[in-house]
Amino acid sequence: MSNPKHYVTTEVRSRRYPTIPEFLARAVRTYGERVALRLPLAHEGRLTIQETTYRELWDLGGRLAAWLAARGVEPGDRVALLSKPSRGWAVAFVAIQRLGAVAMPLDASLQVAEVRRLLAEAEAAVLFCAPERYAELSGLAKEVPGLREVVALEEAVGALSLWDVLPEAGRVPEYKPDPEDLAVLMYTSGTTGDAKGVMLCHRNITANIEAMLKVIQVGPEDRALTIVPWYHIYGLTASFLAPLWVGASVTYTDDYRNLIPIAQKVGVTILIGVPKLYHGLWRRLSDNIQSSLAKRLLFRLAPRLLGKLVKKKLLGEQFRFFISGGAPLHPEVAGALRRMGLGILEGYGLTETAPVLTLSGPFDLPGTVGKPLPGVQIKIDLPDAEGFGEVLARGPNVMLGYFRNPRRTQEVFTEDGWFRTGDVGRLDREGRLFLVGRKKNMIMLESGKKVYPEEVEWEFSRIPEVAEVLVYEDTSRGQPMVAAMVYPNWDLLRQQGITTAEQARDFLWEKIKEAQQNLAPFKRLRDKEALLVVAEPFQKSTKQEIKRHLYVNRPVRR
Repeated sequence: MSNPKHYVTTEVRSRRYPTIPEFLARAVRTYGERVALRLPLAHEGRLTIQETTYRELWDLGGRLAAWLAARGVEPGDRVALLSKPSRGWAVAFVAIQRLGAVAMPLDASLQVAEVRRLLAEAEAAVLFCAPERYAELSGLAKEVPGLREVVALEEAVGALSLWDVLPEAGRVPEYKPDPEDLAVLMYTSGTTGDAKGVMLCHRNITANIEAMLKVIQVGPEDRALTIVPWYHIYGLTASFLAPLWVGASVTYTDDYRNLIPIAQKVGVTILIGVPKLYHGLWRRLSDNIQSSLAKRLLFRLAPRLLGKLVKKKLLGEQFRFFISGGAPLHPEVAGALRRMGLGILEGYGLTETAPVLTLSGPFDLPGTVGKPLPGVQIKIDLPDAEGFGEVLARGPNVMLGYFRNPRRTQEVFTEDGWFRTGDVGRLDREGRLFLVGRKKNMIMLESGKKVYPEEVEWEFSRIPEVAEVLVYEDTSRGQPMVAAMVYPNWDLLRQQGITTAEQARDFLWEKIKEAQQNLAPFKRLRDKEALLVVAEPFQKSTKQEIKRHLYVNRPVRR
């Protein structure tokens, strides 16, 4: 699908951005023997690190590109990747780009029916999958028209693996894509139940990387550790490709339990995560600080000294800063870490913007997601009296459109080419962006007051006995009201002799009444009837966001 001309401004078209294979080739020429990837491997209780250099990654990708070409895959064809990050995932992505094909990263947790539907919709030519998924997915080669092969990304018994098909040598295709060519087809995580294929060209991604690295100083000596999977655009652009632009190394892990040992082993300088990680980190640090008078005094009188001790003990003196994205980071957490001298940059963006639109400084004002990246424009549509309105964006990183969905594409762009983010925020005098929540989640009360569930959820999530919470608009009593569903922390409740849902509801209501004193009266739950206790954890997206559409329109009763 071509890009509607009015969605791309003249200044974007006036300069040429590199393609993904062009910048990777440049990195190989400059940093060929340096380590590009580090992947922790646990074997017989021992933690080892698998290392891959830039040249190895490039050469393996070239060999796989030759195999794909021999299987009839051509430039522009879609090739799907369904797995957590691995060496094979990285090799396959490089191969797809060198061939001029389109990478189609899929959430590793998608069920077979979902995978079948997306492969058919995109007319994918090949599927690379996790070895443990090969048995259930290999049959799709006979079920999905045009799907020629299913290949496991790592070796597994009974599976055709990437390492089996790699030729010893082969003529690497010399195709050179245009910056405007489609590079990645990234499906949104589907928290609304309406996942869409976002078309990102080479220019979208490389322009975003280039702009990020004008704001963040990263170099060859940096060792980034990320917990964000590469099948999410934040993980792909910010934590996989961006470090490779400057010769740094990337380590990926989803092993939260061993995150600190892994960080220490690789000598991490930058940790890239989602707010859930930092909220949990601050909760543990706060509990530790409150455990003794000496620590409380140190945090009050010399917080940076305390932060220096924490950094040295957990991450090492070489550590530089945290990066947070993918969901809102609470200002209290950002403020506390920065007060301790632990810098944390918060980014904001969407899949449709490849993804970063704004980025804060490591010691910026808590609550802001920073200023627009170079080349990105942000404005507020129809601001209210307080300056809040929908955030609109424009820049070289904004998508081409939704795959084979021109109607939805047209809906998210204004007549003069601004992308509608669906988020509500305001800009201060310095041009910093402050967000309050998603436009579609907003609760409009009869008084005209607006409630954004995200800020209410944060207050309730601080209650130890609340494991998960979802705030929504309840109209069952004839008028819009703020209501909440809670999945309790049953381990803590049982320690207090609470074993039934009704007992849990009574207990949690008392805790919520106390917690919501921090909220304006109109943002509070009116009474216990507005509180529901659910029996199971909420279903979540890749970014660990609750899939609201599964609950808001048909709340789960206790």
